[in-house]
Amino acid sequence: MKLTPVMEKFVLHWGEMGTRWGVNRTVAQIHAVLYLSPDPLNAEQLTEILSVARSNVSNSIKELQSWQLIRTVSVLGDRRDHFTVLGDTWDMLTTIIEQRKQREIDPTIALLKACVQEMDEQDATPASVKQRIVEMKDFLVSVAGWYEQLRALPKKTLLKLMSMGAAITRFLPKK
Repeated sequence: MKLTPVMEKFVLHWGEMGTRWGVNRTVAQIHAVLYLSPDPLNAEQLTEILSVARSNVSNSIKELQSWQLIRTVSVLGDRRDHFTVLGDTWDMLTTIIEQRKQREIDPTIALLKACVQEMDEQDATPASVKQRIVEMKDFLVSVAGWYEQLRALPKKTLLKLMSMGAAITRFLPKK
């Protein structure tokens, strides 16, 4: 696969955005290349396309697999592993959201619940701090619950909700 100037711009930008999201630049660039590629690619092809070290590609592939964003596929007549993205853009977005929830939100909720329990068992924490920790826990529990409800909706329904934008507020009670 040869990158056109537009493809290169996309891959470079995706890598830059990856660093802003806390993801290694090469991981994000490999994801971008695999997203754009009509066919599965092997590690050597990715190394050549991106001009990065083979070890960097191997580590990046492992990272993408741990995020469940790519999968290994076999190509007839080639013993090497080939890689492709999982699903479409929607699947990619929902996978990233789910992974971030599992890696960031869920552990934070668990910590905050433990903090609340510990604060209930001792009087050392000032009341204002207790209140803030409880508020944060309640907020994150609410966000996680909302996410679980949305996740259960069919894709078609979610897309319709998204297309409604702020117009959805007309269905809410007036104050």
